[in-house]
Amino acid sequence: MMTSYEKLEARFLQISRLNDARSILGWDEAVMMPTGSSDSRNQTLAELAGVIQNLSISPEIGDWLGEAEGDPQLLPAQKANVREMKRIYTEMTAVPSELNQKLVVARMTSEQKWRTLRGQNDWAGFMPYMEEVLKLTREATRLLAEKRGLSLYDAALSTFSNGLTTQVVEKLFTEIKSFLPDTINAVLHKQKSETVIMPEGSYPIAAQKALAKELMGAVGFNFENGRLDESHHPFCGGTQRDVRITTRYSEKEFLSALMGVLHETGHAMYEQHLPLKWLGQPVGAAAGMAIHESQSLLMEMQVSRSAEFMHFAGPAIRKHFAVHTKNPEALSDENLAKLVTRVKRGYIRVDADEVTYPAHVILRFELERDLLEDRLQVKDVPAAWNEKMKAYLGLSTEGNYKDGCMQDVHWPAGLFGYFPAYTFGAIIAAQFFARIEQVRPGVRSEIAKGNLSGVQSWLTDNVWSKGSELTTLDLVTAVSEPLSVASFRAHIQKRYLS
Repeated sequence: MMTSYEKLEARFLQISRLNDARSILGWDEAVMMPTGSSDSRNQTLAELAGVIQNLSISPEIGDWLGEAEGDPQLLPAQKANVREMKRIYTEMTAVPSELNQKLVVARMTSEQKWRTLRGQNDWAGFMPYMEEVLKLTREATRLLAEKRGLSLYDAALSTFSNGLTTQVVEKLFTEIKSFLPDTINAVLHKQKSETVIMPEGSYPIAAQKALAKELMGAVGFNFENGRLDESHHPFCGGTQRDVRITTRYSEKEFLSALMGVLHETGHAMYEQHLPLKWLGQPVGAAAGMAIHESQSLLMEMQVSRSAEFMHFAGPAIRKHFAVHTKNPEALSDENLAKLVTRVKRGYIRVDADEVTYPAHVILRFELERDLLEDRLQVKDVPAAWNEKMKAYLGLSTEGNYKDGCMQDVHWPAGLFGYFPAYTFGAIIAAQFFARIEQVRPGVRSEIAKGNLSGVQSWLTDNVWSKGSELTTLDLVTAVSEPLSVASFRAHIQKRYLS
């Protein structure tokens, strides 16, 4: 006879497999689906979301959880699995199925409209879709907040990075704001005196794809359980055993797409190395989006934008692009390292360097917190965005919605509470890499030779193999030290100002 815990494992494995199907359908919608199929796909995903929710909230789960929580025979990982099951059960039971399905359709419709209307710079046309998504998201988040005894924004954060709170986010962001403006100014002043050669040429997409796949393989991506495609907005999706990453290309230059690929590869490698023994169980999933973003940013910022990595990658870049470049001296290892660490104030978050990037995230955090808590109305977003953009980066987005408040997919997709994970990911990545350097002093020399085994070994032992055994802040503390901005600030100082 099955124990209550065993019954929970069986039910959550079933839910996981349905979520895998939903994830692949979502990837297909963003990458492959014909535009005329959107209404049908939206309804299919809403129906599937309803099936998943009904399986997740059936009364027996509450009974099983109550019995499993008191089971003295459970191992630590099994107890963590029960904790994660209870968190999911609480989230699922907080929101009625009808509201959940409405929200799925609203999000899908909004994202599809955004893809068209952003290119047309049509904020007025998009605004009704965002208002609907915000209304439904606010209602669903309010119900979750009441059930968990949290503030509205704390509840939103908890769905993406369990353990993060508004208080923690505000504290660390206040610390970053205290030194970021002066740091940006100092780096820009220093880089003015540096000679950097911009590559001149036209870079075929086929050559960019070939280079991307070569470097993905070199850093450890497993193509037997994953693939690279194109989409409107780069992302990592799919499932743990079928990871789908995307990027977007421009023939005018190649570094943006390449760094985007390596960023998403960090996400993908985390998924590919999660503990197989817990496949399909909540404890075997990634430990929230702040940790997930730390893996992508460790791969992109700490590793791939380093001078050591460019020394390794330089020959491959020249092999694919020398024939397409009018000034081949621009592809030297030294110049490539300068290009990937160039700092400038810009409009677009996904194209931002790691020094100015936190300003983009802090801006979004402050706006989405106020939107969710009904202190800011959707119609007032462009003006509020412009005001903060001028204050934080000295740029105006007045009338420029596509490069301002319409540039990200997150709000159209209803992902309120996600944005802090990006900068927390950068902070955690710096802290993790500092720890790797402590225990493996020669790691940079290894990277220069294309050997990432030291990085992968530490991440496997300390992050990837842990799944969701620990919450965000507990995991960081357990494998390095309590979360702070110290390592991130030191990294920026060393790379850009030393």
